[in-house]
Amino acid sequence: MAKYRKLSRTSSQRKALLRGQVTALLASENGRIVTTEAKAKEVRKIVDGLIAMAVKEKDNFEEVTVKAKVARKDKDGKRVKEVVDGKKVTVYDEVEKTIKKDNPSRLHARRKMLKVLYPVKSVPTETAGRKRNTKEVDLVDKLFTEIAPKYADRNGGYTRIVKIGQRKGDGALEVLLELV
Repeated sequence: MAKYRKLSRTSSQRKALLRGQVTALLASENGRIVTTEAKAKEVRKIVDGLIAMAVKEKDNFEEVTVKAKVARKDKDGKRVKEVVDGKKVTVYDEVEKTIKKDNPSRLHARRKMLKVLYPVKSVPTETAGRKRNTKEVDLVDKLFTEIAPKYADRNGGYTRIVKIGQRKGDGALEVLLELV
């Protein structure tokens, strides 16, 4: 008996489908997607593993203060330049920043999550349809900061499958897969 469902697809197609559905589930605002029962059961395995990994590693980091050079900007957000020896040179200020430095096990977990999740861009509603002002959403960071603390006291079972009914076209059983 196989450890997973083949879903009538080649291995590369199946992997892409499951990665897409896992990303859609975690990136959605309400944390739910509608899919078939067989796909939902496969996606559930992957999502539960990712959330369990995030819960385990959520507090495994150090806060470190570093000094960084940042370009000075004017009121319009453009870099300030001054002339030195006949050349225009950008002016830099030294700033202290506090950053989170992952411990090795959290870094490993982050990289394992990045193997599964696709990059996601969010588009603000007022600029819908334009390429400008789109922002890259860090789903791994969302897993560590938002989702993992929510499930910290729970021992597994992070997703729920609710049966909706049969699909009109082919009669496949549709379900709602949601984060509990």
